[in-house]
Amino acid sequence: MKRAIPFGVVFGTVANAYAAAEPDDGSGIFVWAFLGFCALIIVVQVIPAVLVMFGIAKGIAGKPQPVEEKTTTTMGSE
Repeated sequence: MKRAIPFGVVFGTVANAYAAAEPDDGSGIFVWAFLGFCALIIVVQVIPAVLVMFGIAKGIAGKPQPVEEKTTTTMGSE
């Protein structure tokens, strides 16, 4: 019974917030489409940046690989 009172108080006051009228700011479909397009551009730019950051972190934290010595020969000196 002690939990029923705070539960009722919290959800009783939340219902009033959802009952408020939505303000009309004049944002039509074109404004929301423009904002969605901007968000899409940001997400597309962030994905490669995150992948590069993971690659750098993997390169720093990974084991060093041995470097192989390559010998080159020039033509005619064989």
